[in-house]
Amino acid sequence: MLFELRIYTMYPDRMDAIKNRFADHTFGIFKRRGLKVYDFWLDANNEPKLYYIMEYKDMEERDTEWNAFREDPEWIEAKTNSEISGPIVKDVQEIYMHRADFFKV
Repeated sequence: MLFELRIYTMYPDRMDAIKNRFADHTFGIFKRRGLKVYDFWLDANNEPKLYYIMEYKDMEERDTEWNAFREDPEWIEAKTNSEISGPIVKDVQEIYMHRADFFKV
């Protein structure tokens, strides 16, 4: 398994816009496309950041799925409509991880 930690930093005053976009569109598109969100967090210090982990079989699946997602007509429309008042996401960090085989829950 490959896990991807995605860290989004939003422009000032755009947290509500990103929350709404995920709730109203992105999660539904992920589900329809078979993308698995492992977990999702908001910043505990009220920074304009959110964090989520995606799960994939491998990097090839990750790249294929994200390329298809970016070209999805529903996503393109949702992104365009949600950014009428300006861009939402200032920066995205992508960190790839494998579960440590020595860690036992």
